[in-house]
Amino acid sequence: MADYEHEHVRVAVIGAGFGGLGAAVRLRREGVTDFVVLERASALGGTWRDNSYPGCACDVPSHLYSFSFAPNPDWPRAFSGQEHIHAYLEKVADTFGLRPHLRFDSEVERMTWDNEALRWVIETKSGSLTADVVVNATGPLSDPKLPDVPGLDSFPGKVFHSARWDHDYDLTGKRVAMVGTGASAIQIVPAIQPKVGRLTVLQRTPPWVMPRADRPIGGLERTVHRAVPLTTRMRRGVLWGIRELQVQAFTKRPDLLGVVEKLAKANMAKAVKDPELRRKLTPDYRIGCKRILLSNTYYPALAQPNVDVVASGLAEVRGSTLVASDGTEAEVDAIVFGTGFHVTDMPIAERAVGADGRTLAETWKDGMAGLRGTTTAGFPNFLLVIGPNTGLGNSSMILMIEAQLNYLADYLRQLDVLGGRAALDVRPEAQDAWTHRVQERMKRTVWNTGGCTSWYLDANGRNTTVWPGTTSEFRKATRRVDLLEYDVVRPAPAAAEAASGPGATAAVEAAA
Repeated sequence: MADYEHEHVRVAVIGAGFGGLGAAVRLRREGVTDFVVLERASALGGTWRDNSYPGCACDVPSHLYSFSFAPNPDWPRAFSGQEHIHAYLEKVADTFGLRPHLRFDSEVERMTWDNEALRWVIETKSGSLTADVVVNATGPLSDPKLPDVPGLDSFPGKVFHSARWDHDYDLTGKRVAMVGTGASAIQIVPAIQPKVGRLTVLQRTPPWVMPRADRPIGGLERTVHRAVPLTTRMRRGVLWGIRELQVQAFTKRPDLLGVVEKLAKANMAKAVKDPELRRKLTPDYRIGCKRILLSNTYYPALAQPNVDVVASGLAEVRGSTLVASDGTEAEVDAIVFGTGFHVTDMPIAERAVGADGRTLAETWKDGMAGLRGTTTAGFPNFLLVIGPNTGLGNSSMILMIEAQLNYLADYLRQLDVLGGRAALDVRPEAQDAWTHRVQERMKRTVWNTGGCTSWYLDANGRNTTVWPGTTSEFRKATRRVDLLEYDVVRPAPAAAEAASGPGATAAVEAAA
């Protein structure tokens, strides 16, 4: 799009997925129209644009995995596929008039806080602009993670990540390796198994897999939802309530999950008759420690004669031969990596430079931390959607996003009340107190006590991703901004600036 040089907006939203579009809608509903949504790709949708692999679908029920302010009575299935979720986001953009605010092909290369002007200087691939407030909604599932495997560069066949699926490459009759057995892999395996010649699944850690209660939503059902919107809200409410009750087992009583394990083992036994294969597929950790996966087709696919399960991770590539950690070898034509994303080391953190000149990545070198999962000390007027400890292991992330959007709305109101040039910067002691509270609650959760290593944990073994409570508790915690947790930053008085020299740029006054 056009050159942004010298342009200034009140709010710059980074990312056009669920978080970014939700923020845009909330801004418009609050009467804020002076904002842009910067998107690195040429289309909106985020995770649901990028992940178009065979079988891609959501593992949260459709009526819960959507905005409360944009109910969709026309979901075709209880659990919707990628194409329907992407179409839903396109409709949200149209319904709420977001198109004029969207700027595609505008990847953010640098965001730097200007202490003197009290604004963010944003450099994108399409030009530069400034903003009073930045809302980072790039999300934790936006940058694929590929393992550093010796010899991979010399592999003569096809290699791609599940989030960058090559639809031009025909897998029919090919010898294919699926590396990883996470949420994407358990959808990909049954989708490609019937067409490939041979499928080798390299499994470092087996997941717990429960049946997926999916079904088509009939025309009559959808007609009722359209005619009586209350029924859609009630359906969403029931789905939400069930998950609010379930979270107690994850966060307070992991021992109760033993009953769920028995159900998962029965689900496996029904589809997998080979005792040796069952042994490979049976986890040795408490269910829920890693995300519980839902599928009715994964186990049956693994039991097919053209599938080999290697209970070991990929250690080396020698030409067309893959070598697992246990020494198992497999000759393949293509490698599909279902190895997740940069969740605890988001690349965008390298590009945000705060008030003290350090990047967010440097600030978070010992682990992600933030106040109420939304703001972080040293980065004034910088809000995160799906920030530290806002993830969920059992419910819909849209609920958490909407809670954070409530916080965003009150944040902007507080800036308006302060008047003039002003910014809010988290007090380190407030952030530390919040982090301590969250980590104390985390100690008894299944994610910390379940005996597994998951993507929920950072390099230091600390859980900086998951929220250790209910969505109701998080919504309450983010209902409003407490100014006692912030310093109010104002431009330095001219006299003080002259006395201190050109380096003096800002003064901080206590919010209290």
